[in-house]
Amino acid sequence: MARLSPRSPRSPRSPRRTFRRAAAPGLAALAVLTLASFALSGCGGGGGGQAEDSPSAPAEASGATDPGEAGSSPGASETGTGQAGETASADAARWAGTKQFMQIDRAWTSEGQTYLSVRTAEKVAVTSASEAWQIIPGEGEFTTVALAEDAQVLLAVPLGDDSASAPYSPAEFLSRLTALGPEIGSGLGYDLSFDGEGRVSRLESLYTS
Repeated sequence: MARLSPRSPRSPRSPRRTFRRAAAPGLAALAVLTLASFALSGCGGGGGGQAEDSPSAPAEASGATDPGEAGSSPGASETGTGQAGETASADAARWAGTKQFMQIDRAWTSEGQTYLSVRTAEKVAVTSASEAWQIIPGEGEFTTVALAEDAQVLLAVPLGDDSASAPYSPAEFLSRLTALGPEIGSGLGYDLSFDGEGRVSRLESLYTS
C-alpha cells in the first residue's frame, strides 16, 4: 500500500484589495464651476425681481397716509357746526319784525344771554270782561330765539301778580316760569314782538284763569 506523502501546508491567502479609480481632477472642477454658475444666475434673477417690486410698496403706503386726506376731517366738522348755526338763525329770522302768539317751553340764560324755546300757538277769548284766554297748543318742534337785552317783559296771572299785565325783569320772568313747572308753564301763551334781527324785543304773557 502506497504511503501518502503529507500535504504541504498552504500558504495563507493574502487579503483582496479593491481599487477604485479616482475621479479625474478636471471633471470634478468642471462640475463645481457648473453648479456655482447656476447658483449665481438664480440669485441674480431673484434679486432683480425684488428690486422691481420694492418701490411699489412705499408708493402704496404713502397713498394710504396722504396728509391732504388726513387734514380734511377737521374741516368737515367745522362745516357741520356752521350749518347748524345758520339753520337756527334762519328759523329766528323768519319772525323778524313781526308779532307772534306763542308758547314758551322753557327759558334759560347762557353766558349772559337769555334764550327762549318757542312755538306758535292759537288763543281763544274766554270772557270779554276779564280778557281771559284759552291757549290752543301748536304743533311741531320748538325753536330757540334770543331775548334782546333791552326787551320789555310784561306778566299777568299766573306768572304775574295781577290779571293786568305789569312790567317785570327778565330775571323775574325766568324764576317765576321755573317755579310754575313744565305742566303749568307749557299751557301759557305769550304775545311776542321780534326786532329786525329776530330777537324778542317785547314779551307779554296772557291772563289765564
